[in-house]
Amino acid sequence: MARPRDPRRRTELLDAIVAYLAEHGIAQLSLRPLAKALGHSTYVLTHHFAGKDELISAVLAHLDRRQKARLAALPAPETGLGDVVRASWAWHVGEDLPMVRLLHEIEGLSAAGRLTGPYVPKMLGDRAEYVAEVLRAHGVPEQDALRKATLLNAAYAGLQIDYLTTGDEERVRAALDELADTADTWTRRS
Repeated sequence: MARPRDPRRRTELLDAIVAYLAEHGIAQLSLRPLAKALGHSTYVLTHHFAGKDELISAVLAHLDRRQKARLAALPAPETGLGDVVRASWAWHVGEDLPMVRLLHEIEGLSAAGRLTGPYVPKMLGDRAEYVAEVLRAHGVPEQDALRKATLLNAAYAGLQIDYLTTGDEERVRAALDELADTADTWTRRS
């Protein structure tokens, strides 16, 4: 009989996997070299993840939980959407930049058809719904929230890619400020 999976151990393992992937990328991911780099046998990985697809799905879910926890710690609804956008940006381009790179690599591989499976579209749909919930909490009307969340996510991700590609912090930051100002207009009361 197989040993039950320990959720705490799985979380620790996911933290180590994410750190490894942030450094090495995911395009050439293979379980054997990953296990070796983590100081484990391949069995340890397959005990917690049935295979590469489940591992990638678990990594995305882990990153998503981390992102949501961080967003929950950002400014309260009274401060305005622009403050949330700016605070999130400061975190992403500061301490979380390796994870941002990893997420965009995963999304790019999925868009190119080189990474299949339902996890990336699900992650993007879940992200849009989560941001729509944040927008609703900031007073964006129900009928507009998901559409505006999709726009905000796409613009924000585009700015991240621009920054990662060009390194032009000043120009991208000015564009981010304009995006944040636009988000603020969605909740201004007349």
